[in-house]
Amino acid sequence: MNKRLKVGITLGDTNGIGIEVALKAVSVPEIMDLCIPVLYGSSKIISYHRNACNIPGFQINHTKSATNLKDNMPNLVECINQEIKVELGHPDKQAGLAAFMSLEAAVQDLKSGLIDVLVTAPISKENIQSDQFQFPGHTEYLESAAGDGNKALMILCTGNLRVALATIHTPLAKVPTQLTIEGIREKLRLLNTSLKRDFYIDGPRIAVLALNPHAGENGMLGTEEQEIIVPALQQSLNEDGVQCFGPYAADGFFGARQYRRFDGVLAMYHDQGLAPFKTIAMDEGVNFTAGLPIVRTSPDHGTGYDIAGQGIANETSMRQAIYTAIDVYRNRIRYDEAHQNPLPKLFQDRGRDNVKLDLTK
Repeated sequence: MNKRLKVGITLGDTNGIGIEVALKAVSVPEIMDLCIPVLYGSSKIISYHRNACNIPGFQINHTKSATNLKDNMPNLVECINQEIKVELGHPDKQAGLAAFMSLEAAVQDLKSGLIDVLVTAPISKENIQSDQFQFPGHTEYLESAAGDGNKALMILCTGNLRVALATIHTPLAKVPTQLTIEGIREKLRLLNTSLKRDFYIDGPRIAVLALNPHAGENGMLGTEEQEIIVPALQQSLNEDGVQCFGPYAADGFFGARQYRRFDGVLAMYHDQGLAPFKTIAMDEGVNFTAGLPIVRTSPDHGTGYDIAGQGIANETSMRQAIYTAIDVYRNRIRYDEAHQNPLPKLFQDRGRDNVKLDLTK
């Protein structure tokens, strides 16, 4: 339960701040007390960033395979097998290719059990696109590559604030057409399960945001609340047993800090949930991919091209992403142990104590 987990860390877009925040995050002694960091990338690229950002040197074990890790220092799995030119602050396809090679190698090791959890540095969603990566982002890629048929749910979290998204990387004009009763119910089931198993919350309460201004004003400003969201809430409560409430107008909900009364929030679209979340917790927020058999987190910021190579990027969100991945992994073990089938234990107790158990009572 308290073993030091092997935390795989991808380095993201090589022209952004991902490598800087990753190096800063794993360089502190308290990280080594908690886990064994395993970076996926290139020693040459890492050295370039370290020099550009004036990051103090620390020892790293360089290896070609995660089967040869050292537990007393951060590790680097050399997985970028092409010459990549680093141009800090300039988005290009080479940086996207390097990001994909880092991600692909880490996911393969995660699925093989060579690492326990995955933390991903930011990517450029445009520049990582290729014949091998045709997804809007990490969440959709991981659902396909490591989901085993399970659906992913994006949750942004910090402290007691957890914001999930009904639609993720969807153009705003298409959001209303993608909202369905069953789709919202599915997201609520996923969020409810994650709050219980990943965050170890008993009987979670979930707030659901409206789509339209002022929650539609009884249909005057839109009918999605009446036709889709309210029926989804009623069915989720009555048929799925999810304690869900709303729909709440998003502006008043966050402005009045009503989120403090709930364990989770389901937003209808990306910026509806992420804009207020990042206003509240930009430096410490974590992006967590729920719903999958793997554990994956990331910082809640982007590539940061405008400050890349200047040594001023804040690594707090990356460090929190590492902590959150470890917490979720351990919470899942606790939850599964607490909710495992009690019958085998009852029969074992009967055999050990020679006591007959009456299971009909």
